[in-house]
Amino acid sequence: MEVSTAQLAALVAIADLGTFEGAARHLRVTPSAISQRVRALETASGQVLVRRGAPCVPTAAGERLLVVARQTQLLLAEVADVLPDAGAASVDLPVAVNADSLATWLRPVLGEVGGWDNVALRLHVEDQAWSHELLRRGEVHAAVTSEATPVQGCRVERLGLLRYRPAASPEFVERWRSGRSHDWARMPMVVFNEKDALQHDVLDARGVDQPPVVHNVPTSTDFHEAVRRGLGWATLPEPQLLPDVEAGRLVLLSRREHLDVELYWQRWRLESPLLDRLTDAVRRAARAGLRR
Repeated sequence: MEVSTAQLAALVAIADLGTFEGAARHLRVTPSAISQRVRALETASGQVLVRRGAPCVPTAAGERLLVVARQTQLLLAEVADVLPDAGAASVDLPVAVNADSLATWLRPVLGEVGGWDNVALRLHVEDQAWSHELLRRGEVHAAVTSEATPVQGCRVERLGLLRYRPAASPEFVERWRSGRSHDWARMPMVVFNEKDALQHDVLDARGVDQPPVVHNVPTSTDFHEAVRRGLGWATLPEPQLLPDVEAGRLVLLSRREHLDVELYWQRWRLESPLLDRLTDAVRRAARAGLRR
């Protein structure tokens, strides 16, 4: 099977942009050239690699080849950075991370990467229970995830615990107080999106069903602000929560209750100086910002 880097680049561009036309614009060639490169790959592999549609998506066979294609691009870009006559090449660094990590303990990593020459960080924000799927599909080089089992072709290491506590604004707490507790069955709740199960875990522990009103706020900063404004109660990560508790802007709904989400770092099992450098930065941030 003979494969060219141009053919692999076409596959990556289609996976990223969803259309042959978008891939052509990105690679500065014609859509016909993109189509020819993909057909050549499919002929060589004997399998359909791209499911044509709106958008175009890789097949299962295409996803497996996509991992190799991205690894090849990363290594070629690093070679260009090392060889003086190869010219400085910008390296894409796609990483999956959950929104709460991005809004709290992981932020120092952004400052570090900002000081690296010719590196373009591409963050994919995904729930920690699902981010490993982006690795499996070859869409990212590394991921912050709650999945301890390594994705095929990846290595995994534990980062630490991100602790969550249920809280609400003081006014909200007084409104929904019921004796010495709160009206868990009725007081409105805020969730990040349909994948966010943390609030439901709190209710399940009490044998309570979902309340009649559930608000959806799908960004970490706005989610935090919505709880501060009294939209509803929610579980918040300690780095966001504790300063507000100390300042009286938020109240813990339970002094003892908490949920710990164990986080892991999964990355390609690839000898890459850039991935090693990123991994070191993530380790430092985790040691400073997560519970051990």
